[in-house]
This record gives sequence, C-alpha cells and structure tokens, in this order.
Amino acid sequence: MSQPPKTRSYYAPKGGLPPQTQLLTDRAVFTESYAVIPKGTMSDIVTSFLPHWEKTRLWVLARPLSGFAETFSQYIMEVQPGGGSQHPESDEEAEGVLFVVEGEVSVTLDGAAHRLTPGGYAYLPAGSGWTLRNETQGAARFHWVRKAYEPVPGLDKPDPLFLNENDIAPSPMPDTEGAWATTRFVDPNDLRHDMHVTIVTLQPGGVIPFAETHVMEHGLYVLEGKAVYHLNQDWVEVEAGDFMWLRAFCPQACYAGGPGPFRYLLYKDVNRHAALKPGARR
Repeated sequence: MSQPPKTRSYYAPKGGLPPQTQLLTDRAVFTESYAVIPKGTMSDIVTSFLPHWEKTRLWVLARPLSGFAETFSQYIMEVQPGGGSQHPESDEEAEGVLFVVEGEVSVTLDGAAHRLTPGGYAYLPAGSGWTLRNETQGAARFHWVRKAYEPVPGLDKPDPLFLNENDIAPSPMPDTEGAWATTRFVDPNDLRHDMHVTIVTLQPGGVIPFAETHVMEHGLYVLEGKAVYHLNQDWVEVEAGDFMWLRAFCPQACYAGGPGPFRYLLYKDVNRHAALKPGARR
C-alpha cells in the first residue's frame, strides 16, 4: 500500500472583493445535473452567519434545494481567534463531518477536547452535543458537511471519529499504479454510516478512465491542483478552491492536469434504500 506524502496542500478561501476593473465572465455553471462554483465567487458579499456562533462567518457551498443538493449541506467555516460555538448544531437529527484546511480548532465531545489541525477530520454523530472553539491567535477554516442521519433497525449509530489525513495511507484504485487513490476515514463495510467523506487524489496525468454514472449524489471541493472534469456532456476546467455538485447518475470523468497532484474532498450518500414515497427519506 502506498504511503501518504510528507506534505499536503489545502486551499482555503479568504474572501475580499474583486476590483471594479475585473471582467464579469467566470466559470460558474448551474444546470439541472451539475453545478460548478468557482473559488472566485467566494467573496465577502456572499458570506453567511449562524445563530450561536461567535466571530464566525461561512460560505454555503450546497444546501437541500429543488433542482440542487438533495441529501446534504456543505459549508466552509471561518472562525476567528476566540470564536466558535457552544451550540453549533441546531438539528438533533443532523450528523456532521468537519475537515480542517487552515488553522486549528478544538472540538469537545463527551467532556474530551480534540485538537484538529490541517488535514484533521471529525465525524460527529447526530445528537452528540459537540462544541467547537478556536483557541489560537489565527483564523481557522474548515469544511462542515451535514446530513440528516437515516437510522436502520438493528444498527447502532456510528461512533465519533477524530482522525487526520496525514496518518492514513491512500488506497490505490486497482490497475492504476497509484495514479488514482482514495483516502478513506470510514470503513466502507461499516453499514452504520450513511455518508462518506473521502479525499480523492489523482497524480499528474492520472484519469478517471470512464464516465461514472451511479446513484450517489456528490459534492466535490478541490483542495489542490487542477483538472479537466467531464460533467454530463460538458468538459469544464476546475482548480483548487472550486466546488462541484453532481446529481445522482450524472456522468463524470476526469483528467488531472498537473504539474502537481489533483485532490478533492468528496461527499457521497451511501448504504441506504432509495425512498419510494415523495418526501420520505431514502
């Protein structure tokens, strides 16, 4: 099994506003089967705020919406020194994944504090009552992926997890000689989990060599590098800081452009029946 590299790169937005001289033409695309939200759209004027969060703003990348994301929401949180929340999650049915791209946060669960630095991952079960604080002198930025947990009779809720990408060796895809690999934080055979958040890495020249069409909805945030991505019938260029949403069954493929690795944070819903009644969970 290949070993993780010694250094990682994680893109984090800083906000600001473009100059009045900038052209309006950009790569933003919103269709019925996919969306591309380029990093340049994440300016100061599109930030949001949440109740019970102090010294914090966020960029909303995805939310449940007709014709858009159906199973999840995804935020990029920016927490200033001394900021955070004693009541971060208002929905008792919402599970969450945090992934830190810059700075450091302390997440407390069941009386134990867990320090998350860049590459840090936390899985927080629904109703777990966690809290978060930035106790450093610099801003912290992290992804927060939320999903309504779908319980199954006979299966317990998943346990909390506090991990770091740098401690996990990526799993190469078969017959790719390591050109395409996935870093997994959760055992794929653990059916308690109804969502996976992983990191996909393609080395320069690496490809997803066929048009994937599958039932999972996807959210992809580019952490590093650039690529040409095939979405439905279109080829689009993407780079670090861009976000893509893919509807279930949207054809997708990829060429990694180099000169360095192309890496993205990937959300997908897994391990549950398809809902057969309108408005019901899957």
